[in-house]
Amino acid sequence: MKILVWHVHGGWLDAFVRGEHDYLLPVTAEGGGRGARPWPHARDVTPEQLRDEDVDVVVLQEPAQLELAERWLGRRIGREVPAVFLEHNAPRQTPATTRHPFADRDDLTIVHVTHFNRLMWDTGSTRTAVIEHGIVDPGQLYTGERESMGVVINEPLRRWRITGSDLLPLFGEAGPIDLFGISGDALVDALGPTPHPVVFRGDLPTPQLHRELARSRVYLHPVRWTSLGLSLLEAMHLGMPVVAFASTEVPRAVPPGAGVVSADLDELVEGARRLLADPDEARARGRIAREVALERYGLERFLRDWDAVLGEITEAAGVRGASVGSSR
Repeated sequence: MKILVWHVHGGWLDAFVRGEHDYLLPVTAEGGGRGARPWPHARDVTPEQLRDEDVDVVVLQEPAQLELAERWLGRRIGREVPAVFLEHNAPRQTPATTRHPFADRDDLTIVHVTHFNRLMWDTGSTRTAVIEHGIVDPGQLYTGERESMGVVINEPLRRWRITGSDLLPLFGEAGPIDLFGISGDALVDALGPTPHPVVFRGDLPTPQLHRELARSRVYLHPVRWTSLGLSLLEAMHLGMPVVAFASTEVPRAVPPGAGVVSADLDELVEGARRLLADPDEARARGRIAREVALERYGLERFLRDWDAVLGEITEAAGVRGASVGSSR
């Protein structure tokens, strides 16, 4: 199958292009394409080259991509070429009542990355599906040798309350925090003195990030509102115990025994303190986290689910095309 898909979310795409299809990644003067990623089944294509590609299905991830795809392919998306809209995010302003930009459409399917997202978006009559994340397994790298909490947040100062960046001083009462991600140094400067140090460990390439993160004894996920962060699932794959808020998809993703999940801040801080002080308990809970992550968020299951959904919509499009052709 020849699939047109944009490079929007690198972590998600890293798993998606591990399938056996031909993945076409648009590249323009503004960027896009594979970048430096070693993806053997993915190809960079310019808008001009797409006219000569017989695309089987389009995976949209932003509303503006619909018009681009129609212009570049010279075909109506959803009518003349099957399409899905992949929704990465939970609704932001009014979670229970926000209308999805592709609500009430009969020409495509909205695929959500979590069950919580499908529950919260108002998609009207548009067909929906859920394909939970898949992770390329980094291996059980956990050592927990640093008596600290590791946290990964990109642009934590800008995103502030959404990512729970404002809560790091509170969690700092339990112990030191190792912060990873884009512009984390700006947050450390803004926070000033904390009960225990918040140390910025850098915005690291993924393999190095996994090795360094796995040295922290606990994975802290202070995010208040988001979809399901891939860094959380990666930490579970590493074998790290988790301390996280019971919000959005987290209660489904992090089972009892894999760490501490609660909406009670005091309970989370105390849970982090206990795990930091007990390496054996931390290691045992991390093993449970990894077992669950491999079972529920493994790469093979993810690719099977996508093959099934893409197969359904392309088959349905073929049936519709045959019906139209036979009526002439």
